[in-house]
Amino acid sequence: MKLAIGDKNYSSWSMRPWVVMKHFGIPFEEVLIELFEAGTKARIAQYSASGKVPCLVTDDGTHVWESLAIVETLAERFPDLPIWPRDPAKRAQARAISAEMASGFGALRQNMWMNIHASFPGKGRTEESLADIARVQAIWSDCIERHGGPFLFGEFCAADAMYAPVVMRFNTWQPELSETVAAYARRVTAQPAVKAWIDDALRETHAISKYEVC
Repeated sequence: MKLAIGDKNYSSWSMRPWVVMKHFGIPFEEVLIELFEAGTKARIAQYSASGKVPCLVTDDGTHVWESLAIVETLAERFPDLPIWPRDPAKRAQARAISAEMASGFGALRQNMWMNIHASFPGKGRTEESLADIARVQAIWSDCIERHGGPFLFGEFCAADAMYAPVVMRFNTWQPELSETVAAYARRVTAQPAVKAWIDDALRETHAISKYEVC
């Protein structure tokens, strides 16, 4: 399989399925496309009908775009892997909070974009982005309290991967977090697949100027 992704420093959506595949040992060829360059749209169009990354190309030639759709496709193709929690109630909640991540938190995305290289402490704190952060903290705290940690549903799963880019944002923008949430963010940052993504991002030299200033 192939996974077409954008810059690891910036592409939060690309991070999600990449981390899932790395964590669960699913073999794939990475196709990294630098974003906002002259040939970017043409390169992405080779893989993704939506014109956006990420896009998974399966071994039978099926093209799947959108992060959550890719994760669901992987869960179907690798049913022996605990990509989602095994318990039905936990699995339902994990899917619900993942869908909320996929469709919501627009103010957080707009005001605290992902830039792993950068440090913007104290910035981006609009009323709306702080409301999004409060909701994220409520989700994480509830899941950890209900399921005992160390990750949202016990062991690391797709739901943690869906929120991993939010952890990257928190690392960059450094909003105030509860100790429970801060500790969870540290655990996600140190998780091997996440750390591998961060290490790759830190080696990148391609810069997107609009994401380098705030």
